[in-house]
Amino acid sequence: MKNWMRRAVGLAAAAVMTVSAAGLGVAAEEGANIVNVGVTDSLGSANPLVMDQTEINKHAAGLQFLPLVELDSQLNFEGMLADSVTTEDNQNFVVHIDDAAVWSDGTPVTAADLEFTMLRLTSPVLGNGTLMLYAFEGVGDDGFVEEGATSIDGIQILDDKTVQFTSKYPMALTTFENTYGRYLHVLPKHVLEGYSDAELQTLDWFNHPDVVSGPYMLTDYDPNHYLSFTANEAYWKGAPKIEKLNIKIVEGSQIYAGLQSGEIDITHHTMTAIPQEDYESIEALENVEAVYGLPITNQSVFIQTANVPDARVRQALLCAIDRNQLVQQLLKGHGEVVDGFLSSASPFYDEEIAPVTYDPERAKELLAEAGWDGSQTLRFYVNSGDSTFVNGAQVLVAQWAAVGIPVEITTVDLAMLMTVAGTTDYDIMAVQYTYAPVDPYPDVDWLLNGEGSWTGYTDASIKEALAGTQQTSDIEEIKGLYSVVDKKVQEDVPMFSAYIISPQGAVSNRLSGATPSAYGFFNHVQDWTIE
Repeated sequence: MKNWMRRAVGLAAAAVMTVSAAGLGVAAEEGANIVNVGVTDSLGSANPLVMDQTEINKHAAGLQFLPLVELDSQLNFEGMLADSVTTEDNQNFVVHIDDAAVWSDGTPVTAADLEFTMLRLTSPVLGNGTLMLYAFEGVGDDGFVEEGATSIDGIQILDDKTVQFTSKYPMALTTFENTYGRYLHVLPKHVLEGYSDAELQTLDWFNHPDVVSGPYMLTDYDPNHYLSFTANEAYWKGAPKIEKLNIKIVEGSQIYAGLQSGEIDITHHTMTAIPQEDYESIEALENVEAVYGLPITNQSVFIQTANVPDARVRQALLCAIDRNQLVQQLLKGHGEVVDGFLSSASPFYDEEIAPVTYDPERAKELLAEAGWDGSQTLRFYVNSGDSTFVNGAQVLVAQWAAVGIPVEITTVDLAMLMTVAGTTDYDIMAVQYTYAPVDPYPDVDWLLNGEGSWTGYTDASIKEALAGTQQTSDIEEIKGLYSVVDKKVQEDVPMFSAYIISPQGAVSNRLSGATPSAYGFFNHVQDWTIE
């Protein structure tokens, strides 16, 4: 997982105080063939070779450079650039690129493009380790190959449209598809092969590419304010009906006004953190439809165990907070409380794991057992773009203070939060994180993978259970293995879920073929139409 970075929500700069199509540098005339997607994430990079895996980065890249596959709204894998991904042994994965797939200049998309992209993504010069490509033969444990490498042992071209990936250890097909298939944005070798890896790292071409495989191409962007796309008329799945697509990065407090005025047409369930206090107002709007999603967005709270090493203190942090109160007051009941990683939307959810209840007296007992004297003030980093949890964090801090745990909140935008997350210079960190219901393995494995992870925590029984999930397709067996993980996490508390959100989305009545969803949102964006 990189999913760690995929699912969080971010902040738009405070300087953008109005929601205006004109502010995007595009016409705002009535009836224009333009759709505006309102989000509260901030863009990290437009370059797929160096970006991290937050949702907005993924979608910005995917609109232009299709991933191999994508989940649809019903959590089924759908071919995007590839028309099939198969395995017979859970170690050799055969990817076949759709025969019809072509670049916007008419050049066929080939296996050589995929190999070229993999070589760049594993380049130590580019240095992007967020895709966890160390899983494949020929790639070092750091996720990189030797500088200047021209091939990778675990990436073999079988023919012009077929590539075989070979992993170092057993991997479930769903893990390959979810972790790699959804995040490998294949790039045009014939356009980029003349540049060195160092040049590709900062290449301006990615800011306005003229050769893409997807439905849109980026024409202009400001990482804190907007992304503007124009339709790829040569899109091999059909020219988009919407000429221009803008992703407008705004503050959560601006979403309602934008929907009301018509300056925002649609929101996304994980990229758009709509303040809970606006839910009822949005439901009352006559020009939009409110759409609630499955409970899959986890307001995860990670504890850096290297800095908070006593499990009893971490248990006290959990016992001291009233999570049901958060769901009722912050989420207006649109959510649930669970322990561990899995929500009721997952086929592997164990409803028999009862969440730890609010018990401040038990928290005090645990602190006394740990010899906690209250002299350490814990540093709590929170995403400033998530206004709902900024409020929720204040509640948590007050409840922790009531049992003798002083905590200081620092609010930062998503990009800075991810920078902080790459260090151990925090004690507690909160971010919205969507663990793929059909395949939480990569995220969980990374987050509980010891030093260097967001928790710094590892456990042998968890490692064994996670490994087991990759060697069977039996849902009940996999469910039992994830139950082992969630029970151990509940016991040692390297992380906890503040709550799971059933997020609100909204779509304008003038837009057809588009529905707010966490998955499959842009899969058929070429079919969106304005009524």
